[in-house]
Amino acid sequence: MRSPLPDYLLEVVDACASDRSGALADYIPDLARADPERLGVALSTIDGEVYAAGDVDVEFTIQSISKPFVYALAIQDSGLDEVLRRISVEPSGNAFNELSLEAGTGRPYNPMINAGAIASHALVVDGLSSEDERVERVLEAFSELAGRELHVNEAVFESEMSTAHRNLGIAHMLRAQGIIEDDPEEIVRGYTRQCSIDVTARDLALMSATLANSGRQPQSGRRIIDPRVVRQVLSVMLSCGMYDAAGDWITTVGIPAKSGVSGGVIGALPGQLGLAVFSPRLDEHGNSVRGVQVCERLSADTGLHLMESVQPARSIMSAPEVDIDGDGARTVTVRLRGSMLFTGAERVLRALSQLDTGDLGSLVVDLEDVFTMSDVAVRMLVEAGRRVALDGVSVTVHDPGELLGDVSADALGAAVVVDEPLAAG
Repeated sequence: MRSPLPDYLLEVVDACASDRSGALADYIPDLARADPERLGVALSTIDGEVYAAGDVDVEFTIQSISKPFVYALAIQDSGLDEVLRRISVEPSGNAFNELSLEAGTGRPYNPMINAGAIASHALVVDGLSSEDERVERVLEAFSELAGRELHVNEAVFESEMSTAHRNLGIAHMLRAQGIIEDDPEEIVRGYTRQCSIDVTARDLALMSATLANSGRQPQSGRRIIDPRVVRQVLSVMLSCGMYDAAGDWITTVGIPAKSGVSGGVIGALPGQLGLAVFSPRLDEHGNSVRGVQVCERLSADTGLHLMESVQPARSIMSAPEVDIDGDGARTVTVRLRGSMLFTGAERVLRALSQLDTGDLGSLVVDLEDVFTMSDVAVRMLVEAGRRVALDGVSVTVHDPGELLGDVSADALGAAVVVDEPLAAG
């Protein structure tokens, strides 16, 4: 069977292609020469399957879509406390290039506007690195995220630097406030190179899916961003990623997102997928007109809004299997599956707490079909096993994927964890 998803995406592209409103970013000479008719959309699942339609392999510069990824690098390289000391996380309600800083602290309002993004770039590597070191760090990380080697578009870089007076003014303001400590012109050059990296919609879908996949690149499987950093980045993207249109975006689309003035839009829905749209004409907020339309259509058609009600906890556990030996002792086997978070773990604990342990000889818990398990779910399941064992029941947890990690003997008590699958039958 041929998947209907590419046909669906092509239908969405065709439906949105007729809208020719908006304008190119003509304040950057090279972007003013873009083909305004380009339109492509790509989706990547968190296991690396990419569905695409339209102009998804046309290269364009990443521009402000670089901001969330460099914010992640800044946190990983300089630490969250240091980054928060220099960059706030509040929605500004202003345009992306507003010449304003937070009253009292002098910090940029958030890392998704230019002031915050320039400060983020200055914190890449260790805050004391050279321009070349910062750019190399960004380029290598972006290449890993996209799954191919990316390059800076030097023509766009030169074009942007020729009109970078506003960003230079912002950088000098940041230097005067002590937010950045390096030469403002050097920081702006590095930031502009960051924005001038060529990507495709296909690349951006994989980069977004890495955020949706808790920082693990879907195709290589390599951990690139720490999960706690991803949570910080996605939170800021949701509230600030679409500039002064963020409120409309949250209510209509409901996916953490970021746009760029070359016409790209990305979205990352945690645990599900990453998406990217490319269409160069922009609205008054600096967001792609067709890109916004495509995302609104996808959210409405497929239930991708973050606030859609789901009940994953209901499907985490199969009905307990009971075997009775010749002496009348019972063995209960519980098979878990899917992604296990707090609510799923609570459901397992509730079921185990209702077991009659009077004639229960053994409890077997099978994790072979569990894909991911949050830290709190691990702690809850381990404690449940320990408590059942305290009632004199032999507890064995089959964890072939080693989801429980290196659990201490004290935490387990008399319960036993083995890394082999549960034998059939």
